[in-house]
Amino acid sequence: MSRRRETIRIACGQGFWGDMLDAPVRQVREGPVDYLMLDYLAEVTMSIMQKQRARDASAGYARDFVPLMREILPDCVGRDIRVTANAGGVNPAGCAEAVRDVARELGLSGKLKIGTVTGDDIMGRLDELLGRGVELRNMDTGAPLSDVRERVQSANAYLGAWPIVEALHRGARVVITGRATDTGLTLGPMIHEFGWGETDWDRLAAGTVAGHIIECGAQATGGNCQYDWQHIPDLANVGFPIVEASPDGTFVVTKHEGTGGRVNVQSVKEQLVYEMGDPRAYITPDCVADFTSIRLEEAGRDRVRVHGVKGTPATEFLKVSVSYSAGFKAVGTLVYAWPDAYAKARAADQILRARLERLGLKFDQILTEFVGANATHGPLAGEPDADAPEVQLRVGVRGEDRKAIERFTKEIAPLILTGPPAVTGFAGGRPKVEEVVAYWPALIPKTEIQARVEVTEV
Repeated sequence: MSRRRETIRIACGQGFWGDMLDAPVRQVREGPVDYLMLDYLAEVTMSIMQKQRARDASAGYARDFVPLMREILPDCVGRDIRVTANAGGVNPAGCAEAVRDVARELGLSGKLKIGTVTGDDIMGRLDELLGRGVELRNMDTGAPLSDVRERVQSANAYLGAWPIVEALHRGARVVITGRATDTGLTLGPMIHEFGWGETDWDRLAAGTVAGHIIECGAQATGGNCQYDWQHIPDLANVGFPIVEASPDGTFVVTKHEGTGGRVNVQSVKEQLVYEMGDPRAYITPDCVADFTSIRLEEAGRDRVRVHGVKGTPATEFLKVSVSYSAGFKAVGTLVYAWPDAYAKARAADQILRARLERLGLKFDQILTEFVGANATHGPLAGEPDADAPEVQLRVGVRGEDRKAIERFTKEIAPLILTGPPAVTGFAGGRPKVEEVVAYWPALIPKTEIQARVEVTEV
């Protein structure tokens, strides 16, 4: 049952798989928090984990999560901090078992419960779904998934906050999910603590906005921030964001005292527009949040109060993230030095393309970028500086024919002695052929997905 606290502090400790390893440790130890939220999953991450599990049935989850739990579980138990994490990837049960083993080794048997949320992985159901007419059409192109069915590597529906809420209601101190929404990891604790209902749309939307603000970690506390970035203090010691949430849906975004970075209206605004889409309809499994209703105001040093959030009913669908094999690619680079660095790089590109054509090599795409001249802004960069001290030629090719891609990788090095002068930067060796994993977004009726929640005591 909910404890109905008047305020809870939810801290983000990871914005993606590969974020700062000590951030969650610092969130737990450097100030008071009630929940630690850890977001590990991006769309491509699921396909990586699916490949790992194909090689090893015990793999398929964020391995970093287990040693992290070894370090902070005693603190979490001692300070009554609960953890919500989508570290389970395509193997939440395996991840949960690994954490249980760690907890037992730490002597925490009988002191905590671990919740596992599954049901998002529909990889094994694809043929049955397609056979029943659930076409999983690409949201961007309208094409049916059957067009790429044989190349699909992973398929996961985005679950919302309610399975997390169930696990918390049943006493879980650590809740491990597969493909749950980033926002649900924060919204779930709010629903659990404050007893919000399934149709309490404004509050659900407020919790969703809170989750969106902190889901990318330090991006809300000064990291990757355009506004006045030169004067953001001590990013080497950047503090990760914390939400202080209240039952009415209002909340304050802040960070631990004494940490670097900065929380102000501008840093929160920049995170709000990240991956926003239609500002009037930020759609999640739990509700639709209207970002145009959000009100922000400074509430002290490194404190921003968020209020006024409006929400509308959730849709009848869940989003499905599908990854599939889409051929191969390789990228090669060379660096040309002054004088005429840009002219040399352009000439080398023309020579390379002529040789590829002479060899009869066919690619779906050839992309050339001149790093230091136009790689970031493309044609918007205008005419590059003819007096640039150095320019990197970066050429990438993509296609279905792996042999053609492999031959391309052998045509970069010859440019050193058979192309323009003053070239360097090949110390990394021949480019590597990599598989291209493409993203296929789709919708599925909620009636087709049944989340499963298991809570076990260590």
